[in-house]
Amino acid sequence: MLEVANNPNVRLITYAKVISVEGNIGNFKVTIEKKPRYVSSEKCNACGECENVCPIYAPNEFDLNLGARKAIYRAFAQAVPSTYTIDDTKCIKCGLCKRVCEQEAIDYDMKTEYETINVGTIIIASGFRTFDPAGMYGYGKYENVLTQLELERLIAPNGPTVGELLRPSDHKHPKRILMIQCVGSRSLKTNPHCSSGVCCMVAIKNASLIKQHDPDAEVYITYMDIRAAGKSYEEYYLKSRELGVKYIRGNVAYVKELPNKNLEIKVENTLSKKVLNLEVDMVILSVAMVPSIGTSQVSEILRLELSRDGFLKEFHERLDPIRTKIPGIFICGAAHGPKSIAESVMQGKAAASLAKIPINNRAVELKLIKAVVDPSRCSKCGICVEMCPYSAITIGVNGTAEVNEILCKGCGTCVSVCRSESITLRQYRNIAFEEYIDGVFEVDKTVK
Repeated sequence: MLEVANNPNVRLITYAKVISVEGNIGNFKVTIEKKPRYVSSEKCNACGECENVCPIYAPNEFDLNLGARKAIYRAFAQAVPSTYTIDDTKCIKCGLCKRVCEQEAIDYDMKTEYETINVGTIIIASGFRTFDPAGMYGYGKYENVLTQLELERLIAPNGPTVGELLRPSDHKHPKRILMIQCVGSRSLKTNPHCSSGVCCMVAIKNASLIKQHDPDAEVYITYMDIRAAGKSYEEYYLKSRELGVKYIRGNVAYVKELPNKNLEIKVENTLSKKVLNLEVDMVILSVAMVPSIGTSQVSEILRLELSRDGFLKEFHERLDPIRTKIPGIFICGAAHGPKSIAESVMQGKAAASLAKIPINNRAVELKLIKAVVDPSRCSKCGICVEMCPYSAITIGVNGTAEVNEILCKGCGTCVSVCRSESITLRQYRNIAFEEYIDGVFEVDKTVK
């Protein structure tokens, strides 16, 4: 992130969101809403004096609400830009932060700003969020049932417990931990898709870290099957077994909290056909990767389709997974589907390369085969608008259909549904075929 911030060819617009996009490849007009930080990023030197005097605490979103932050805060230590932000939903307007700020960076009168920029191409990297397992295996009901992401914040050096694994209920070191795989994924009740093996590898990584920090800890992983398909993933899985991580292929029947806040687990081992009863200190859920909220918002703004799993749909699932149906708009990473870090990096570089080609060439090559509308014959029914898979047809001012030749792929769907036969494909006009057929079957008058 620091490299990006220091790159003269990159402009970072943070604490903002895109609210509208107009135009076509080479001339997109993007309108951005910039939220007020109430702290000037040009003046703030991140000294932290404002945070020290702030009397208000709020849940820390970066720590998944496992820790606390002040009403004036930085998202995390390495945030770019390194500027403080006032949470106006928590701030009590006491004025202490403004009083101690020597840089005079705090401005309570900041307003939301809007900016429109012109860009040639767009890359979408809207990321993902984790599935909410509320009500499953006691999550949200029992304090010591957490997700893998929450566990990561607990064992992170910059986390709420400074890297020390303590269970939330009594802040004791857990000695027996059970991890449950595929929570919210590979299920017809929640999400049928697999998270591309990411859940498996995260569980293996966190289990290995726990064993390295505390070799005497007992770590169990219950699974349907371990999907370690990446480079060196299988070796990493085998290494975890050498560290003492115990794997149980089976289904967890229930999780029940005991009076001492320990958790009673009943699990069926589908290999030995035995039912196991375990008592553990913590349960960790490996939850599914699902589309971020921003993914659906972006799809509405850019008029992009979503696949059945809710992620953005690519132009072709196998042959062209980076482009979208709209020329000049590309997708990468978890916007496209569940991805590991390595896959996200590869797709990000591929998207950057593809997006750069038309900008360097300063031209876009279009195929001549496009839909053409005869306005004198158009019945203004609008069926073609609904059926066009590329959103290339709109209704004009006079009510007739109009074709955007940049978006049109010449697929012919509109031609097949037009009741008045007012739409034809350039180079594939009906009249041309009729002339050709008449020529083939023309009677030779010289033959008697």
